[in-house]
Amino acid sequence: MPQLLLELLSEEIPARMQPGAQRDLERMARERLAAAELPFERLRTFAGPRRLTLAVDGLPAAQPDRVEERKGPRVGAPELALAGFLRSAGVAQDQLAERDGVWFATIARAGRPTAEIIAQLVEEIVRGFPWPKSMTSGAGRLRWVRPLQRLLCVFDRKIVPLDIDGLEAGDLTEGHRVMGETTPFRARDFDEYREALAGHFVVLEAEVRRERIAAAASALCREHDLELVDDDGLLDEVAGLVEWPVPLLGAMDPSFLDLPPEVIRTSMRVNQRYFAVRRGGAGKLAPNFVVVANLETADGGALVAAGNARVLSARLSDAKFFWEEDRRAGFEPWIARLRGVTFHARLGTMAERVARLEALAEALAPSAGADPKRAREAAHYAKADLASAMVGEFPELQGVMGAYYARAAGLPGPVAEAIGEQYRPAGPSDEVPEAPVAVALALADKLDTLVGFFAIGEKPTGSRDPYALRRAALGLIRILLKSELRLPIRAAVRDWYLALKAYAAPGRAVYVSAGRTTGWLGAPEGADGEEVETYVEELEAALTSEAVYVIAVDEDRRVDFDRAASGQRAPVQPVIYHFRAAREVSPEVTAFLVERLKVLLQGQGARHDLVDAVFALGDDDLVRIGRRIEALGRFLAAEDGANLLAAYKRASNILAAEARKGSLPQGVPTALAGAPPQEQALIRALVAAEPTVEAALEAEDFAAAMRALAGLRAPVDAFFDTVLVNSEVAAERDNRLKLLGQVRALMGQVADFSLVSG
Repeated sequence: MPQLLLELLSEEIPARMQPGAQRDLERMARERLAAAELPFERLRTFAGPRRLTLAVDGLPAAQPDRVEERKGPRVGAPELALAGFLRSAGVAQDQLAERDGVWFATIARAGRPTAEIIAQLVEEIVRGFPWPKSMTSGAGRLRWVRPLQRLLCVFDRKIVPLDIDGLEAGDLTEGHRVMGETTPFRARDFDEYREALAGHFVVLEAEVRRERIAAAASALCREHDLELVDDDGLLDEVAGLVEWPVPLLGAMDPSFLDLPPEVIRTSMRVNQRYFAVRRGGAGKLAPNFVVVANLETADGGALVAAGNARVLSARLSDAKFFWEEDRRAGFEPWIARLRGVTFHARLGTMAERVARLEALAEALAPSAGADPKRAREAAHYAKADLASAMVGEFPELQGVMGAYYARAAGLPGPVAEAIGEQYRPAGPSDEVPEAPVAVALALADKLDTLVGFFAIGEKPTGSRDPYALRRAALGLIRILLKSELRLPIRAAVRDWYLALKAYAAPGRAVYVSAGRTTGWLGAPEGADGEEVETYVEELEAALTSEAVYVIAVDEDRRVDFDRAASGQRAPVQPVIYHFRAAREVSPEVTAFLVERLKVLLQGQGARHDLVDAVFALGDDDLVRIGRRIEALGRFLAAEDGANLLAAYKRASNILAAEARKGSLPQGVPTALAGAPPQEQALIRALVAAEPTVEAALEAEDFAAAMRALAGLRAPVDAFFDTVLVNSEVAAERDNRLKLLGQVRALMGQVADFSLVSG
């Protein structure tokens, strides 16, 4: 069957945009072919440094003929309505058919030639292509990532008549800029196209370019008893930079190895797109690198490698200067400089963030098993390296360089380790910190990001997450689950609001108003009396529930308290920062984290409805929630659990139906005289199971709680099989409804089974 071949040849496409462009080309082609009712056997897309390619196999020569029935106005409708329908359908009145008092038109449409549809389809794709950034060129108005140079479009080996802003479709394309022939060559089907490109030194498939680079670079290193340092991200990027990859081994001055290896690798990767190399078996970096050229040369690449070595030497010389200057500068000048670095206009400076982190890390330290003083010390130095020259040049090294500088300054080992690991995990494959001080600081960093932006109303919406709050949430969750830390989220949010006291400074105070508790906390000075401490405690309590303001004050004092105030009152002083009330933010942050937990657990195979069923209990301990979900999943996967879930839903439906008639009977069911043995057996089973379930939940032995519930399966089944709940005897009916209510209540202590599907 006929084949479509489309190539869009342009100036160089940024490597980072190529994977998305390949996906978008496939999506847009599939959508438009489906809308045109054109079936196909296979659709392939390719992206490279200069070209996007689409190949569609098995297309028909034309659309199928279609017969469409269109519903019109009712018989007897106004003439104008009928005339309008006839015009739109393109039929005469005598061609209409009447059915059930309504006019219907049968419209036969001949299928359009596929080539004609392709011309329209390609123009729509080109004009509507969703490049992240695009440009116009010359006098035309067509936007593309870089200027389009050629448009190859053939169907069934024939050129598709098509012109887009003066760019006329043809069957010609070009090979490699330097190694290929300068004259264009013809391609009229995909196999011919791919073979001709290869003959003109262009590898079409990104996967093949990637494999060639990895294999050739590894082989080159083995020849010199070296090993290539794996870097999948760089490999993907370089595969998008070259059409004919030729890895070359270069050398650098061994003295540069005195730099931290992260600096060398980052400079190679970020500035030059080089691969780092290590000595075989030693693990340490070697004074070499691998650069991927885009052409073969007569000297085997010696001149190219030497030129790249000179460029790298200049880069590493700069890095060596930064390294030496930073170690001479020390932490204190950097910490002072953070006062002039804005973290966010509505959250303050980086120095103010550090003050929050100090309070948070100290508060979270006991949960992480860390020394609070050490955690506070780590937070104090955590962001200092942001003001260093090295991090200014390589922002990717923030934290990493802070750890090196901390060790050089003689700071305690746990503090330096925590500084280096504060941003972990940086992604789904990154390790989480494990040392107690590092855990406390990493949690404080992510919690401050989350709660801080929620407190100023900057929550993620849809796909928009400019402050990477979803990543921060997943990082926090992974740390809690891996270390099994018991950190209730609502308590952590309260800790963040208490940390706002750090904003109090000369000329500034932290204001809050909650009914008769209205006033502000200022910079502490001197000893406080008992009355002042009482006011401070009341204001601190209000911080964890009401809106908080950082205000400018004319007079510095420890506390200003207005006992006569009634109701909430906004400050009259100038407001510097304003934070939403903790009672609003706390449930939002908790729900957000649970949603992220749901995503994480779903990726591990858990069911989202089980997360909902457990979270409905109001728990905010993510570790406990995770354990309960795991136990619930195992319970429901067994026969007893599945049958008991069905019984629960049956009981809930009966209770819901009775509740609609009036209030349900309250109290504990009793063994009535003459009651069926199955009813009495269920009462005894509930009496036995209830303390067992409660004790197991108290001990957080959720598996034991599920086993106790599983013991109810047989008596519940027997009850429903033999006992009529809606007895004509009122006392029996009420007692049995109480019994079903008790079953529901006991199971509801484990999870909200009404939210479990099945």
